[in-house]
Amino acid sequence: MSGTSFRFAGPNLPITLWPRQTANLSVSFIPQAAGTVSGSLTISYRTSWGGHNSGHSGAGAVALSGTGDTTSTPGFLNAPSSMNLGSILVGSSQTEVLTLSNTGGSSLTISAATVSDSEFTAGGLAFPYTLAAGSSASLSVVFSPTATGTGNATLSISSNASDSLVNVSLTGSGTTTSGTLGVTPVSMRFGNVTIGSTQTQSGSVTASGGSVTLSSASLSNSVFSLGGLTLPVTLAAGQSVPFSVTFNPTAAGTVSANVVFFSSTSSSATETVSGSGATIQHFVSLSWNPSTSPSVAGYNVYRGTADTGPYSKVNPALNSSLNYSDSAVQSGQTYYDVTTAVDAAGVESPYSNHVQAVVPFP
Repeated sequence: MSGTSFRFAGPNLPITLWPRQTANLSVSFIPQAAGTVSGSLTISYRTSWGGHNSGHSGAGAVALSGTGDTTSTPGFLNAPSSMNLGSILVGSSQTEVLTLSNTGGSSLTISAATVSDSEFTAGGLAFPYTLAAGSSASLSVVFSPTATGTGNATLSISSNASDSLVNVSLTGSGTTTSGTLGVTPVSMRFGNVTIGSTQTQSGSVTASGGSVTLSSASLSNSVFSLGGLTLPVTLAAGQSVPFSVTFNPTAAGTVSANVVFFSSTSSSATETVSGSGATIQHFVSLSWNPSTSPSVAGYNVYRGTADTGPYSKVNPALNSSLNYSDSAVQSGQTYYDVTTAVDAAGVESPYSNHVQAVVPFP
């Protein structure tokens, strides 16, 4: 990207596009001042053909422009009306992120964020904090119960926006009961996934019976990868955090693994994942000129892995046409094919000239 007011918004790169496939790219415009600005989006790519070692790299550019307007609407501070920090062990703490956004047409300045109860604190931003039009900021809210029972507080956010005071209701409860981890779903089945491509599924880890600190996670097979989690993280009772598992097969066949989530108290929750690496079904289509012999009854097709042979017959019965489709080929292999003519007496001719067939991978 070029131009300070433009941001690339997705998808995550790199991505692979198969023939005739499209993908949408998103660009955000966040003007920093009044007036027209310009920029560009440069897309770099690599394509290959004719085998693994042939390829081409290139780039394409898209011109970007936009106009920042400070006269349309004043700054407007937007925040959730409430936040529940769940059930937390007395003596521990739970942190949640409160997202503040400016949905107005000009920047605003947040001067303070105060909380009415000492069991709750807010931080993460240095005040005064300027929030540009159309942008967001994260405020960290921490609940640290000192006794059992439900706690309530009001978080008051002051700014020079058109809504100068925004209140957020905070709730949480203290408990002396430690919780356990659970995972949903208990298993993920990816099915057949083409070698060289990926598939992703989502799940969640949940705390029940009390707060749990999710400290680490492990995955027993490298063709699967775990994402979407920042550890360690403390979950209040009933709270969940999402995660994702990506399957990237490197060979044909079925594989499985265990995803194990560990808590700080040595308890764990396990999910099983499985999938199959698959290759694309390829065909080698052959055709040839007819024999000049008047007594030809049909043709045989032979296949080898070297241009000098040996060759093995692939058609189960004498082929009466001038073409043949060979589906018993493997991805990434190179084959050499020849034909012979057979007359009515069963006499077979010598091999024809060979042709080479390079089967793509996967």
